[in-house]
Amino acid sequence: MSEEAFMQRTVTCGSLRATDEGKSVILNGWVHRDRNHGALHFINLRDRYGLTQVVVDDDASAELQEVAASLKLEYCIAVKGIVRRRPDSMINPDMATGEIEVKAEKIEVLSQCAVLPFMIDDECNAKEDLRLKYRFLDLRSKGMTDRIVLRHKIVKAIREYFYKTDFLEIETPTLIRSTPEGARDFLVPSRIYPGKFFALPQSPQLYKQLLMVSGMDKYFQIARCYRDEDPRGDRQLEFTQLDIEMSYVTRDDVLAMMEDLFNDVFKKVLNIDLPKSFKRIAYNDALNTYGCDKPDLRFGLEMHDASSFAAKSTFNAFLEPLKGKGAVKYLVAPHKDGFDYTRKYITELEDAAKVYGAKGLAWMKVQDGKLSGGVTKYFAGLEEEVLATTGAKDGDLILLVAHDNWKKCCNSLGAVRSKLGADLKLINEDEFAFCWIIDFPLFEFNEDEGHWEAAHHMFSMPQAEYIDTLEQDPGAVKGDLYDLVLNGYELASGSIRIHDIELQKRIFRICNFPDDVAQERFGFLLDAFKFSPPPHGGIAPGIDRLCMIISKVNTIREVIAFPKNTAAMSPMDDCPAVVEPSQLNDLKLQIVQEEK
Repeated sequence: MSEEAFMQRTVTCGSLRATDEGKSVILNGWVHRDRNHGALHFINLRDRYGLTQVVVDDDASAELQEVAASLKLEYCIAVKGIVRRRPDSMINPDMATGEIEVKAEKIEVLSQCAVLPFMIDDECNAKEDLRLKYRFLDLRSKGMTDRIVLRHKIVKAIREYFYKTDFLEIETPTLIRSTPEGARDFLVPSRIYPGKFFALPQSPQLYKQLLMVSGMDKYFQIARCYRDEDPRGDRQLEFTQLDIEMSYVTRDDVLAMMEDLFNDVFKKVLNIDLPKSFKRIAYNDALNTYGCDKPDLRFGLEMHDASSFAAKSTFNAFLEPLKGKGAVKYLVAPHKDGFDYTRKYITELEDAAKVYGAKGLAWMKVQDGKLSGGVTKYFAGLEEEVLATTGAKDGDLILLVAHDNWKKCCNSLGAVRSKLGADLKLINEDEFAFCWIIDFPLFEFNEDEGHWEAAHHMFSMPQAEYIDTLEQDPGAVKGDLYDLVLNGYELASGSIRIHDIELQKRIFRICNFPDDVAQERFGFLLDAFKFSPPPHGGIAPGIDRLCMIISKVNTIREVIAFPKNTAAMSPMDDCPAVVEPSQLNDLKLQIVQEEK
């Protein structure tokens, strides 16, 4: 059959309605369901636009009956027929085309389908690696199709916003110089220059800053980025981010622009009105209250300082941390009908806390207005103070974590908070709770290597009050940094950038990059900064993560057409893979086999 010979569609499988009754149409698609009732044959035909029921009536020709009987699931076919209304008793309100059906006059098999590795349903229950091996089939499912279409709409809305606000969409290189950015680079050997390597960009960070030096003023890009790190649910080796940079802006300008962007996108794509401005939380306050710097604000369970009553207890595990720089924190797990805080469940909460460094999880139950169980005996005579301070009521559970490291104490109880929020079903799944985290520390100390390093990256501006005293106490320095958080995920990270070359060198030195090493690694940026760079700042939301959150799935692999699996491989095309020896010879490379 030549390409010109097949019956080419005149409508899609999702477009027909009752107003189309009587029309002669041609449909192309896949056999989604096939029900043979003897002389009467029903076929649900599917394309990415939807489903249409096709009927082969009992008065159809023998040839048409024979073709219909030969059909199997996922055969690709063409159907010519007449649109007719379904009887009222047969209307399917769950289908957009449920008021009509197409009476088939001719069916043409365009291609046959091998035995399916799994059923193509709205949501496939096959194991993920099998789905990824046959991703081209998995993408036919309604769930995957809907998510890919949603991703398209989100990206389209983002582009439209920036086009109307005078941003320039500019591509930056994919083959760049290797620079340290926190994760390992993917290296690309050069055939022309043996022994030298390009790197794939972890982000366009340096290039977007150079674009500001160039006078481009307002830049954006839907950028592909690459990090050679262990994959997880909301991260993989290659990902897509919305990259943004602007000149002559302050932090408030960037935050206001992002709030306007997401208001525009959510209204256009989901018809949801977001708050005009998002809540701002200082980094230390976020840790103190929620236990992390990416809090899920869709539920409460706020954490509090327990030192006022913990210091009066006889529990040594509380008293020792309070003698130094440690902390004791608590939260109140509320009583909920049908949910029992058993010892087994408390052990599960303790295991969650231990992941982040806690040695244990202390607890006390409230029954008949009194404390019982757990560490209650260490608070003899303090029961009224504990109840008044915590506000705990009958059936509630008071949970406490102590640690000689304040951050680990917060992180540990924060993990308990997150588990409770999910297990108690406190989260409104239809809510989108944005917030800004600000006032981050600029530096953090690397205990393993014994030096300071950038908490985000080395190009972020310190807040003005710390500039004169950077070297005296790097740990106290706060940066002009900001993260956008959505439903417990870090959605975007950004900062106002350094545009002064001497300040940039000071930051490099604090981060263990002496002038000669900094010049070798970042010379092109430092050289550009000799030529009057403007004040500038930017941010980079993750497209994959945004689509994942909006789609209400728990991994970005569900919103990427052809992702890698949890082992950082592609089961479909079996990569990474070995290459021909001749290719290695061209690159002057030799594979060193690992000793067994």
